[in-house]
Amino acid sequence: WEGQVRQAIDDIAQARREEIDWVLSDKPGEVDPRLTPDELKTRLTERYFQDYASAWLGFLNSLRARQPKNLDGVIEQLTLMSDVRQSPLIALINTLAYQGQAGSRAPALGDSLMKSAHKLIGPNQASVIDQFVDLPGGPLDATFGPLLTLLGKGTEGRNASDHLSLQAYLTQVTRVRLKLQQISTASDPMEMTQALAQTVFQGRGIDLTDTQSYGRLMAASLGAQWAGVGETLFVQPLEQAWQRVLQPSAAGLNSQWQRSIVEHWNAAFTGRYPFAATASDASLPMLGQMIRADTGRIERFLHSQLSGVLRKEGNRWVADPRHGRGLRVNPQFLAAINQLGDLADVLYTDGGLGLSFELSGKGVRDVVQTTFILNGEKHEYFNQKERWQRFGWPGRSDYPGVSLTWTSVHTGERLFADYAGTWGLIRLLEQARFTPLDDGDSRYRMELKAPDGLGLTWHLRTELDAGPMTLLKLRGFKLPGRIFLEGREAAKG
Repeated sequence: WEGQVRQAIDDIAQARREEIDWVLSDKPGEVDPRLTPDELKTRLTERYFQDYASAWLGFLNSLRARQPKNLDGVIEQLTLMSDVRQSPLIALINTLAYQGQAGSRAPALGDSLMKSAHKLIGPNQASVIDQFVDLPGGPLDATFGPLLTLLGKGTEGRNASDHLSLQAYLTQVTRVRLKLQQISTASDPMEMTQALAQTVFQGRGIDLTDTQSYGRLMAASLGAQWAGVGETLFVQPLEQAWQRVLQPSAAGLNSQWQRSIVEHWNAAFTGRYPFAATASDASLPMLGQMIRADTGRIERFLHSQLSGVLRKEGNRWVADPRHGRGLRVNPQFLAAINQLGDLADVLYTDGGLGLSFELSGKGVRDVVQTTFILNGEKHEYFNQKERWQRFGWPGRSDYPGVSLTWTSVHTGERLFADYAGTWGLIRLLEQARFTPLDDGDSRYRMELKAPDGLGLTWHLRTELDAGPMTLLKLRGFKLPGRIFLEGREAAKG
């Protein structure tokens, strides 16, 4: 711009002025305002700086951070990045600061002399990141303005206490680098790495995550136009560092989850109903010890070990993107703990183990009578006489179980099912077909197909969600053995 382009545009405008003067000297008022030399100069200048800004943005947004192979590579990258003498980041930013002022008023000779004198005799060392005088608005302010603000060149927010600064960012990068060097030179680097990662898994902030957050703020402050380069310069280097800390620790936490929870779960429930189609029932009190929302083993593990990478939204656990970047939480793990959480909400509505529901037998052609007995409590439907009856599960009967008989117009009373044990009700419900009767998930039509083809039918009302049908989701349920995916599986996510 300063060497050739500005002069070329001036020459074109001058040639246009001479052409108009020569052809239309007798009628200057007839010249189209859009064809005047000044207008031509303005339009050419605007077009040049549009292309100029577009070219820079295209180049910058194509930059990518080099991926270090190990922790030593991360340390080397951060060392170079924050080195005031060699940093390619500082060199690039200073270049952009200069290029972003193209088209602005050139500094006067006095300004240049004052700047040089300040550098020579100033009491403080000159800043490596050039923060000289704010120049008046130029044609590239709209594009380069956000970056100049990070350098302190913009007037907006310059004196604000919350103003983002490249210098502050590099100071935090240096702090992170020193922390990683301390880990690298420790007698047991893996143990120290896991201890560092555990502070984040448990929700306690450290320098690395604080710097990550600061870098994301800087990238976001640049706006959509600079999204690519902001991610590359301020986010990716710290995320790559974080991955080298978290990934080995994630494997350790997976092992801890398996030892503390999964092994006990499998010992208690493998090969037992409803987790497997066997005659042996799972222990309901043991299930409660595992899944209770307040004192359950799973809930305690999540709060004590994972509160930094998982958080609760309502009653659902979700991955927390603030500290979990660089790790991929196993989606099957999240689905499983949320399914168990839903079950705990149903089973422990009032704090104690148990749920309630209501049944009402419905009239069906050729069905004279049905008798439903749960834990000794009987509900009879006879000859079109319908009524609601409340049941509790698992109840307090000494002889828990469920039985069902029916009588048709063609035969006498026949036994449909007789299941002993606490899980007898769930074994019976497993054979039923349910149809919701409203949008609130509280009323259902339940139908059991009898051997003679008759559809034995009831209406069922629940207190919360699907009530006892929620337990049907435990059929075939397996607790995932991994919290975090690793290697190629994580890369696919």
